[in-house]
Amino acid sequence: MAKKSILTKKSISFLEKYLNNAAPTGYEWEGQKIWMDYLKPYVDEFITDTYGTAVGVINPDAPFKVVIEGHADEISWYVNYISDNGLIYVIRNGGSDHQIAPSKIVNIHTKNGIVKGVFGWPAIHTRLKGKEETPKLDNIFIDVGCATKEEVEKLGVHVGCVITYPDEFHILNNDKFVCRALDNRMGGFMIAEVARLLKENNRELPFGLYITNSVQEEIGLRGAEMITQRIKPDIAIVTDVTHDTTTPMIDKKKEGHLELGKGPVIAYAPAVQQKLRDLIIEAAEENHIPFQRSALSRATGTDTDAFAYSNGGVASALISLPLRYMHTTVEMVHKEDVENVIKMIYESLLRIKDGETFSYFE
Repeated sequence: MAKKSILTKKSISFLEKYLNNAAPTGYEWEGQKIWMDYLKPYVDEFITDTYGTAVGVINPDAPFKVVIEGHADEISWYVNYISDNGLIYVIRNGGSDHQIAPSKIVNIHTKNGIVKGVFGWPAIHTRLKGKEETPKLDNIFIDVGCATKEEVEKLGVHVGCVITYPDEFHILNNDKFVCRALDNRMGGFMIAEVARLLKENNRELPFGLYITNSVQEEIGLRGAEMITQRIKPDIAIVTDVTHDTTTPMIDKKKEGHLELGKGPVIAYAPAVQQKLRDLIIEAAEENHIPFQRSALSRATGTDTDAFAYSNGGVASALISLPLRYMHTTVEMVHKEDVENVIKMIYESLLRIKDGETFSYFE
């Protein structure tokens, strides 16, 4: 007999709406409004900051504070230069992949609304065999159908306009979610689902829970750096994505062996507080939640680092969602892994005691 999914039709409808909305780094607010609207029935109040991080709070008066966190922003491009013949050259806003750009449709965000364009590329017939140029940041370009720079500017396009891909959510083979921006809109979705389950199951926590959807992770963990100073948490459980390493051209000896459908990934790294990680593992084992392990050298590269080293040190842990094709428009995750991340965070929260410091010296 198949297991009953913890995700509801309303959950999936929210996920689709949330993913299909563009929320590039520095421009996350429309996505945050969608997220807050969904979360509203499950929290007591919201905190927002100057740059757009949104936090739903349960038990806001409790002195002991626990954060569960994902990040809201997606990679994108900026208009950097418009040529005399109306072609647009770009720079990255986050880790956008120049190699996937040719032949992609784009949305250029202007004050006049969306301007459509395409990343053009020379036809195969015109390229020299054996001497073909590969896509690079200095040779990819966007064509919006204009013949001059003036025409482009009349559309409202100027240097600094942000550019996103319009690729939308769909499901492959009933259990694979595919879209751009699963990194890390899935994190915001999963922590919202934790809040929903707490409410629907009438579970009361002995601490304040701060469901945090941070901005600007893709350009250096900036949103988490700001909001951790505002919240001053005692504990932080961060969720992000990590690589499924079973697809071609990935070296498992370097990246480790991680696979879709085999469960959330628990990180081992200096920023991960070991006693908190042990609590998460115990919660997973007792509740028969499958998981994988990943060793990370020095930094995790996620908002975990920002929380761990803030405010004199915050006990922090990282639970990652395996994902294929990161920073492309066809990012892919497994539905069961999504559900198991939600369960893992939920069950871990139920094990945390008020005032628990995870100190090694007590």
